Amino acid sequence: VYDGQSLSYGELNARANRLAHYLIDAGVKPDTRVGICVERSPAMVVGLLAILKAGGAYVPLDPSYPSERLGQILADATPLLLLCDAVGRGVLRILEDDSR
Repeated sequence: VYDGQSLSYGELNARANRLAHYLIDAGVKPDTRVGICVERSPAMVVGLLAILKAGGAYVPLDPSYPSERLGQILADATPLLLLCDAVGRGVLRILEDDSR
């Protein structure tokens, strides 16, 4: 339970499995880096678990970090994919705009 949202272990497992299969189909293999930039929520737990189930390594990108720090992490880690919620997309869009 988090912030009025609840998720059973069965639901967590089912959602993580679905996302893990998507990640595998997208090219995630053992030790592939996958960035995750989401607010703390049940969706974050699903994303982290899915990355691990797919064999990947997650690169945590806290949307509250300064954009310069997020840019450094992305440049250093070079993740294959990014999992983002609306907040994460907004933060990363700012980085994209700054790099032009």
